[in-house]
Amino acid sequence: MSEKTLTESGRESAVDAQPEASAKRWWILAVVALAQLMVVLDATIVNIALPSAQADLGFSDGNRQWIVTAYALAFASLLLLGGRIADLFGRKTAFLVGVVGFAAVSALGGAATNFEMLVTARALQGAFGALLAPAALSLLNTTFTDAREKAKAFSVYGAIAGAGGAVGLLLGGLLTDALDWRWTLYVNVVIAVFAFAGGWILLHNHRDAANSKLDVPGTLLVAAGLFSLVYGFSNAETHDWNSPETWGFLIAGGVLLTAFAWWQTRAAHPLLPLRILLDRNRAASFLAVLISGGGMFGVFLFLTYYLQLNLGFSPTKTGVAFLPMVAALMVAAQVSTTVLVPRIGPKVVIPLGFAVAAVGMAWLTGIGVGSSYLSAVLPQLIVIGFGLGLVMPPAMQLATGGVAAEDAGVASATVNAMQQVGGSIGTALLNTLAASAATDYLVGKNPGNKLVQAQATIESYTTAFWWSAGLFAAGAVIAFLLFRRGVPEQDASAAPVVHM
Repeated sequence: MSEKTLTESGRESAVDAQPEASAKRWWILAVVALAQLMVVLDATIVNIALPSAQADLGFSDGNRQWIVTAYALAFASLLLLGGRIADLFGRKTAFLVGVVGFAAVSALGGAATNFEMLVTARALQGAFGALLAPAALSLLNTTFTDAREKAKAFSVYGAIAGAGGAVGLLLGGLLTDALDWRWTLYVNVVIAVFAFAGGWILLHNHRDAANSKLDVPGTLLVAAGLFSLVYGFSNAETHDWNSPETWGFLIAGGVLLTAFAWWQTRAAHPLLPLRILLDRNRAASFLAVLISGGGMFGVFLFLTYYLQLNLGFSPTKTGVAFLPMVAALMVAAQVSTTVLVPRIGPKVVIPLGFAVAAVGMAWLTGIGVGSSYLSAVLPQLIVIGFGLGLVMPPAMQLATGGVAAEDAGVASATVNAMQQVGGSIGTALLNTLAASAATDYLVGKNPGNKLVQAQATIESYTTAFWWSAGLFAAGAVIAFLLFRRGVPEQDASAAPVVHM
């Protein structure tokens, strides 16, 4: 056979194999999306079930917050370690271990007979989630290298990351109303079966950083620093900002993270290579994820209170009320990643998204004691969802795009850490500001009057919404100043290799 014939035969084989490889990539996206949904759901799905769990297990109001905080603490503090483990030992291994572990401890939590058992299961969920989340995102980044396909994949992933909290509220309400609070944990076992089967069949293990070593001092510093930071902000919700348990841990977190940054410039095998942070668009994307994570809690947390306590919505109806926001976010995610950013660049799209979300949050401050969902909540949610859809998916794509394959896991972990820390900061700040607004409103009034009390809660909600609007507005300015002009270039030399 001639050389020409061999060449033509090779090309034909490549063409024939392309549809199969492409189809496999989209199945991998489905598996990764399932895993990400499982992790994101658990940040909110248990919230609606907490009153039922508290009545069943008999723990105090003071202990109730630890069901949520235990997950956040373990997840945030171990994310960078989880991302590096995926790089060192293989993403398939990290993914499958994360899925199985997450499912097992979810079953443990669902079977909990006391508070200690439930809070331990939630902390372990956070630990396995810290392994699973960066492995899932780095798999997405290394599987899709074509610019158009990657944009579509990240539009799906970003939509799940942004809307997963609202979906968690809906699913938590449905499961609590129809079955039992324990099913808000058992449902992970069902999801994990499909995610594990798909991962086992479709993924191949590859260790891009196999020759590196784990940065033990860096791991200890960043884990302790993130733990202290999230714990300090969590304490601000239950203690005063003047409490040593609040400012002491916040200061400790700042010192430890500063020491971590210093150590990364000297470590032979740094946990978070500074080359990941030095790219201007990537650093701007990390900040965009941080800010959007903080502002989103103004929507989910306080609007959930308003719908249930003021408008009398059931848990299920509350979850359904967020679906238009989810739909708008998913539409905007597709438009932003596949059409807008590739044509005009992030310097316009992401600031525009923040500005739209800020307008929606400011509009939401018009709620009142007797407001209607259809006029005072629904249009605003659609606007907010569309704005966030212009921010989160492209920011996540840019934060991990162009990263060398051996750094994909830790870059993905940094994205997740930014979202988690942003959420912790946002929750603490907005809760404090809302509580202060309600207290100030009651000064000189009769707190026993139901109408006065109801109006005080409205003041607390609208204050939180105004601050969220301000946070999004600040995000618009920061994003505009930091993102580079033009369309991001696809650097072929830095593009990760496909491993399937």
